Amino acid sequence: MRINKYLAHSGVCSRRQADEIISQGRVSINEKTVKELGTKVLPDDVVKFDGNVVAPLEKFKYFLLNKPVGYVSTVKDPFAEKTVIDLIDSNERLYPVGRLDKDSRGIIIITNDGELTYKLTHPKKDIFKTYEVILDKKPKEVDLDRLKKGIPMDGYLTKRAKIKKISNLKFQISISEGRNRQVRRMFDYIGCKVIDLKRISIGKISDKNLPEGEFRKLTKEELDYLRSL
Repeated sequence: MRINKYLAHSGVCSRRQADEIISQGRVSINEKTVKELGTKVLPDDVVKFDGNVVAPLEKFKYFLLNKPVGYVSTVKDPFAEKTVIDLIDSNERLYPVGRLDKDSRGIIIITNDGELTYKLTHPKKDIFKTYEVILDKKPKEVDLDRLKKGIPMDGYLTKRAKIKKISNLKFQISISEGRNRQVRRMFDYIGCKVIDLKRISIGKISDKNLPEGEFRKLTKEELDYLRSL
């Protein structure tokens, strides 16, 4: 097994993050520092991360959390008082799948399965996430059409979006990307400020009955769906 995949299976981090810590020289195999991303781990090898032995997890954990405003979607942030992991009652090393910014709320998946995290956050995956937004003013139809077709952002055009009107100020928007504060920036582009943003679904996964700040385990059906993507 490749070293980055081994670290992901061990719950240390996602496979993408594993590439970074390997390159930083923080991983060793049999007391020898490893920096080659393609290095293989053999059954009897002793792998260490920052000097601590890393062993594959016997069982992964999967949770769905309804994140409140004020929590950041990171494991550790020296500038954050509260992270989403603080809301999960578990002794496992966990991390969020994707982002949901501090000022936003709604569902987010929390797990220690690095392989699944890598799969679900890979840019090639077109997994639509749906958000409910409340705006400060009514947008023009022509501007909503621009958002649906794609707008310039970070040097690229955003992928096509799906937008559904709930009321003059409330809309549902579905996007398959995860750029930093993307939904807010999209509406900023057409001159509308997002007053409230709530993620209501990740692909086919949703839960209207999950109270804000609470979490639950993903069901077998939900896990089977995520693994099939």
